[in-house]
Amino acid sequence: MCIVLLTTAHPGYALILIDNRDEYILRPTSRPSWWAHPTAGHKVLSARDLQRAEKGTWFGITETGFLAVLTNYRELDMHDANHPIHGVKSRGAIVKAWLGGVADDGIEAGVRRLVEDEGVKGVGGFSMVSGKLRRNNGGIAIVSNRAGHAADVPLIGHRRGETWGLSNTVFDDPAAWPKVKAGKRLLNGVVSEAVSNKASQEELIEGLFSVLDTDTLPPRQPEFGFEQYVSQLKHTIFVPAIGDEPHRQAMQEAMAKGRMDWAAMNGDGKAVEELMAEQRPDSGRSPEAVAAFETGMYGTQRQTVMLVDWDGNVTFTERALWDANGHAIPKGEGDVVFRFQIKGWDE
Repeated sequence: MCIVLLTTAHPGYALILIDNRDEYILRPTSRPSWWAHPTAGHKVLSARDLQRAEKGTWFGITETGFLAVLTNYRELDMHDANHPIHGVKSRGAIVKAWLGGVADDGIEAGVRRLVEDEGVKGVGGFSMVSGKLRRNNGGIAIVSNRAGHAADVPLIGHRRGETWGLSNTVFDDPAAWPKVKAGKRLLNGVVSEAVSNKASQEELIEGLFSVLDTDTLPPRQPEFGFEQYVSQLKHTIFVPAIGDEPHRQAMQEAMAKGRMDWAAMNGDGKAVEELMAEQRPDSGRSPEAVAAFETGMYGTQRQTVMLVDWDGNVTFTERALWDANGHAIPKGEGDVVFRFQIKGWDE
């Protein structure tokens, strides 16, 4: 039940984007680092999902300003072949295509290339914030597996002073989820207060994380199983650790391995990947091992705040809330920060 919130309401920033990744807490995930796109060679900054050999990402930005942030879409119709729950095509391939420069000639051209010939059909449910960040912004596309043609893809971000939200339903869902409505309201409040108080960037970032920390999850009723309770996550921006007894047992077994010192590996993506490789459940491992990463407790695993100022300077902060063995990380101790300037910003 991830959430992405973005705004152009702060006069000092071309774009502010914040994101919660909600996932099984034990799912192997690297810390952010720079890596080379396998086909285009673009330098990409992101954390990476180490559960699969493809090592995809849900949130990535290149040094040239290509931006992709993906949320899964909860398809509910098991018999809808055009919108499968688990598609034969990888969602990660869509993210990699965008970060690989499919929009070199602009957002609209990139969208056409991505969705032509029903390119996003057969992909498990997803929506993706797709941008090419420039001073003279060409807009941000919200690509989804519901798009059969480029005309079906909403374009946002052309005007200042606007705020948008996206979770695990379609972007333009007329029945907006409570967490999205609350997130937009809270984000606008933080930005407005920061502008009024002439807040520093550090104070603004702290306020943005406070939005991502908003927990309004309804209490779990005794008759609710885990799957039923998951449907309540539409009511909360932050998801505390939830699960049934098997999830708790898996968490306790992982925690028994001891704490992992993430701070010692900040910025060293290679070290993290090597450390986690032996835990990855694919590459010939048993079905039971694969399923193990769909147990453990479920909740908000990572939080990201990204600011882009009017000179194209990016401040990218990711906060890890749990270590790889399921131990909670004290707030702020799991933070890593990257700063860089977008190449071609004024083009």
